[in-house]
Amino acid sequence: MFPLKKIICLANSWKLQERCIAGITLDKEKWVRPVCDTLYTQDGRVPRAIRLVEGREPELLDILEIPLADTGNNFDFECENLSVLTGQWQYLGKAQPADLLKYCGDFTHILHNSWKYVNPSYLQGLPFHQRRTLQLVQVVSFSVEQKTSSKGNTEWRGTIQASNGQCLSGAKIVDPVFVKKLEAGHQPQNNCLITVSLSIPWAPLNWDGEVPCWKLIAGVIEI
Repeated sequence: MFPLKKIICLANSWKLQERCIAGITLDKEKWVRPVCDTLYTQDGRVPRAIRLVEGREPELLDILEIPLADTGNNFDFECENLSVLTGQWQYLGKAQPADLLKYCGDFTHILHNSWKYVNPSYLQGLPFHQRRTLQLVQVVSFSVEQKTSSKGNTEWRGTIQASNGQCLSGAKIVDPVFVKKLEAGHQPQNNCLITVSLSIPWAPLNWDGEVPCWKLIAGVIEI
């Protein structure tokens, strides 16, 4: 019998043509990022055949039961990763947005600093349990804009202000469900809960310095 962990799904975001799933465990109230680290040894993305629940994509607020190991590849900077084991993912029910407010920590910054990125070397210099690469933010102001990326692709960027005054500007939105709503003309509400995640290290052309992990808007729950 494989170990099973119950999580509230707070992110199902794009990751290199597959998805990154993340959530908070019900028992220990800790962030978990399931990773297929034997299949994708460089980033742990989760393929569709593994992540589907009752034939559909996991949705934000879903309570899921997932076969997970007690450890996982941290890719040299993350601390939340647990390896996905063989077995079906199960849907157990739905959480309510009000249930999540207790998970919004009162941190000084949105993921460690006031920049749009965090250097891996900074995270590596922290004690393992302090390497936050996921954060749930209670947002009181949220604006979006459509941009053209350096590769010529259309993308959405978001600027948020947290209830404690912290800001994050121009973060790429990688929540597929929310992007589809934006493309249909939806205007985001100011009051919402947003999962901010750090990317795998990446740098644009002519980047000078350490290749950083970028802050991404990985999940949007409008209240």
